[in-house]
Amino acid sequence: MITKRIIPCLDVRDGRVVKGINFEGLRTVSSPVDLARYYSDCGADELVFYDITASSDGRKLFTDILTETARNVFIPLTVGGGISSLDDFDRVLKCGADKVSVNSGAIRDPSLIGEAAKRYGDQCVVLSVDIKRVDGVFRVFAKGGRVNTGLEAIEWIRRGVGSGAGEVVVNSIDTDGVKGGFDLEMLDAVCSAVSVPVIASGGAGKIEDFIELFKTLPKVDAGLAASIFHFGEVKIADLKREMKAHGIPARI
Repeated sequence: MITKRIIPCLDVRDGRVVKGINFEGLRTVSSPVDLARYYSDCGADELVFYDITASSDGRKLFTDILTETARNVFIPLTVGGGISSLDDFDRVLKCGADKVSVNSGAIRDPSLIGEAAKRYGDQCVVLSVDIKRVDGVFRVFAKGGRVNTGLEAIEWIRRGVGSGAGEVVVNSIDTDGVKGGFDLEMLDAVCSAVSVPVIASGGAGKIEDFIELFKTLPKVDAGLAASIFHFGEVKIADLKREMKAHGIPARI
């Protein structure tokens, strides 16, 4: 049985890890290098590194801090932020990333997904989608959740996977940082639309939220969280022990 993955997320701004609520009110947490090393040592299955203002600032992702972070982790590393061309893919992979996450760049140029998948393989291309309900419809937001693209989210995800994205990260803006549990309705809609791995992001506040996620939606492959791990509210070892106790396969 395939184990469910637990993935801490490093939201990086100006070389520091930050965290907010509903994508707003960011505060500094720690050094990405120190946190990455900690998570690599304490049982995380993968790690995500987002340069969260690269797209909105219209600049390239910081490669110096990324290279140093990659040197300190021995688990798969997914990197995103300001990825808008094949050159960006190449640069980030050369810094040590295993997978590359595309979001706003793919919205601007949907052909990027297929071109990257053809050059680097589907397994390297992660489609990250920031989604918020607007008048009851799941809408895709760009530039760190600041801009409503008007795209219907499920159709956009289906299109991205059809073009070659090998994995989807579903970021619920409605539940981000609120710690009230994952957005199960949104995740269920995505899992029903695609057959590639789906990573749930946004809303985790306690161990029980992960148990509910994997029990309610067995198709979800991984749970991603930030602040509850960063601030020690949930220890990954404790979480995985509880998962095993509930019959959820986990790597311990």
